[in-house]
Parts: sequence; C-alpha cells; structure tokens
Amino acid sequence: MGATQGEAASGAFRVNSLSGLDEASAAEGKVVWDWPRSLWNTGMFGGAITLGPMFFNWNALAVFLVLSGITLCAGHSVGFHRRMIHRSFDCPKWVERVLIYAGTLVGMGGPIWTVRLHDTRDWAQRQSDCHWFLKHGKPFLLEGFYYLNFKLILDRPPHFDPGAEVSDDWFIVFMQRTWMLQQLPLAALLFALGGWPWVVWGIFVRVAACVSMHWCISYLAHTGEPDDWSVDGAAIQASNVGWLAIPTMGESWHGNHHAFPASARHGLYNGQIDIGYRFIQFLELCGLASNIKLPHKLPPRSGITPVSERALSVAAEGQAELSQT
Repeated sequence: MGATQGEAASGAFRVNSLSGLDEASAAEGKVVWDWPRSLWNTGMFGGAITLGPMFFNWNALAVFLVLSGITLCAGHSVGFHRRMIHRSFDCPKWVERVLIYAGTLVGMGGPIWTVRLHDTRDWAQRQSDCHWFLKHGKPFLLEGFYYLNFKLILDRPPHFDPGAEVSDDWFIVFMQRTWMLQQLPLAALLFALGGWPWVVWGIFVRVAACVSMHWCISYLAHTGEPDDWSVDGAAIQASNVGWLAIPTMGESWHGNHHAFPASARHGLYNGQIDIGYRFIQFLELCGLASNIKLPHKLPPRSGITPVSERALSVAAEGQAELSQT
C-alpha cells in the first residue's frame, strides 16, 4: 500500500519512507508487548464494554455514528491513508492538517506511527516471506489480541524516514506526540453538550469500534484470494471485502488498493461503494482538492497480474502488455 510519487514516476512499486531494503529482512524478529498501546486499547475497549450499556441513549448513539463517520472518512481514510501516506491527491496545507487532526481523533495512533506501521507492513507482506506476525495465519480473535497489545521488532529493519513533508511539519509532529491527549478536548466538549453518555459513546465506544474496523480490514482483506489483481511474488495477497465497504469508508476494497496504491479511488468497479473517494470528489467540487490520481491516469506498473476479465477495464493503456511480460 505504500507507493506514491515513486510509482507515478516509474510504474514500479516502492515504499517511499523506507530505505536499506537490500539489507533488511521481513522474516526475522521478535514480538514484544507494546505497553502504551496495550494499556490504551484495553482502557478504550474496557470502557466501551462496561460503560457503553450503562450510559446508552439515542442521542449518544447518534453522536457515536456521526463522529465515527467523520473521523474514519475524513481522518483515517482520506487524511492519513490517501493523502498523507499515498499523496493520491493535492490539497492546501490547512486542509491536510484538518484531515490529519481528524485522523488522530480516530484514536488508533499518531500520524508518523501510522506511516511507519503502514509502510513496514506493506513492504514486508510484498516479500516472498515475512514474519508470522504479519501473515494473518492465526485465528481471528487470537490475531486481534496480538494486534491490540503487541508489536514486531525486526532484527534487520529497513531505515524509516517519512520525508520532510511529514517529519518536518510541526503540526504532524505535535499530533504524533500528543495523539492520546487529543481525546481530552473532544471529551470536554461532549460532556458540556451531552454529559457522560456522550463522552462514553463519543470517545470509548467510538475509538474501540474504529480500531476494530481497522483490524477487520487488516485481517480479512489479507486472508482471502485475489479478486481482480495479484501482486507477483508477494507472501500475502489482498482481497476485497465488500460487506465492510461502508463502515470502513471504502478501505475494504483492498485488493484494488494493492494493485493501484497511488489511486485516490479504491472502489474501482461497478457497485463498489467508496465513501472516502466521494469525499475527495466533494473537496474537489469545493476547490480544495486537485490532481486526483486514478488507475487510468497512472503509468502502467510492473509486478501485478490481472486475474479477472474486468481487471484491465480500469487500468492505463499499456498495462495489458506490461502484465504479459
């Protein structure tokens, strides 16, 4: 999932934030307790399970749905993933920061942590072999337990540098350092407007649900067979998970995304709902987004093979010939 300008320039896949890949290994490492995230996730899930039923009301449920939709769509899907990581569209700096703030409010992690996790996982899963922690070969609930509480430290990791647009941006650095604390102003506002029910459903239940959505994509979209495209030589293939398209704002069209990481649109074929892409189109309509990248506008890329009749219908001219070589 990590190619951006490099892919657009050459058609080949690379992960812009990583270097030293010739010496790095995706298969060797140790799994350790990630205590800050473990305590954070335990607190959020524990609060959601124990306090959610006690403080339920319909207004609180509405707050949960609205805030989940905003933070998952504008924040995680568009701000973190399609803009900050893949640069799949251009926008003014202030718009990017608003989107990244919304992504931070999801409560999964800070923006720089997200870039590193995303790019490292993506590089590792595209190798011929990778560590079991990244293979999603264990039962769903057991893998979820590891995901929420542990992290992988590779023996020979690649060098990570997210680039000046990320690491030198004071706002992104501030969001990274304070990502947990960013829930407090929102919690204070929710308490002032709706009391404890709004806090419980707007913070604890929302964060637990949004983290769960991300985990479902990570697991389910990497344990099926490729739908339209396969990535040559990859240890882990990706598939599309249609029933998760709406709650994940289109992120679950993951097989499409693996084939065209730089595309702002993930739901590429008829009937594939992609709310995140529609939001980018709305920004474009408002004059706040431009240079929106789509598969047919990108140069043909090597390393992917069509596996369905419709696959090539969205690709650039020349992709068919390249895929046959």
